[in-house]
Amino acid sequence: MRKTIIAALAAASVIALAGCKQAPTAGNEANASGNAGATTSAAGTIDGTWKGDVSSVKFEQKPDEFLLQNGKYDCKSCIPPVTLAADGAYHPVASHAYYDEESVKAVDANTVQMSTKLKGRETGHSTMTVSGDGKTLTINWTDTSVANAKPNSGSFEESRVASGPAGSHALSGSWTPAKIASVNQEAITLTLKADPDMLHLSSPTGISYDAKLDGTPTPIKGDPAGATASVKKLADNSYQETDTAGGKTVSVTTFTLGADGKLTLVSEDPRNGSKTTWTATKA
Repeated sequence: MRKTIIAALAAASVIALAGCKQAPTAGNEANASGNAGATTSAAGTIDGTWKGDVSSVKFEQKPDEFLLQNGKYDCKSCIPPVTLAADGAYHPVASHAYYDEESVKAVDANTVQMSTKLKGRETGHSTMTVSGDGKTLTINWTDTSVANAKPNSGSFEESRVASGPAGSHALSGSWTPAKIASVNQEAITLTLKADPDMLHLSSPTGISYDAKLDGTPTPIKGDPAGATASVKKLADNSYQETDTAGGKTVSVTTFTLGADGKLTLVSEDPRNGSKTTWTATKA
């Protein structure tokens, strides 16, 4: 349940929140608004504090696929897929950088509660509710993955694209992200400062880094999985960040300041090809 929000609301390093998990590719985003260097005088600089616009978020990904039946939960679209007993108890989950235990409980015919832990500490929980007509999935989530930081929370919706098998829970089937309904402001706020040889990034969520622009992996402070960020300058006011966690690249994000003064972020998860685009304005 982590992929969309991680990619969409990269408050600090595109590794922050919780969720299930468009526009130009990350590699080409520097050209999406024309020549980034040519827009510098009109748009200003990338330096400053930026606040994301949740209404601007656009998704491009394969549907999320769940199956809850006969006391067992399967998330076939998770990376890697997850299978565990849906009995409300915590069970070990292998090969996930941001959680190593998960619990799933069917509250009623339309509602499911989920929680995750990492190294014994709770990292987040969510309530997934299917509408009465079975067409909309609403996910209310709280993320506590960053130690000694305030929790982040929000809500988003997905639309059904396929039903589950007969007799399965209403959650079962395939869903595609529709919209982010709400998120606390701190989770979509980030501060950037560009030096000739370094990019500094920080967020109220407790995530930050000071990365050299030669692609050297840099520890992301506060990241619960011990992720690193490798940053390269693509052009004036355009940077690309590659995040690695658990020995794998989990996201590639391009930050570009456009002539309209808005910061556009395009994130791609190379593990499944999903992409998310959103914009932010200077505070």
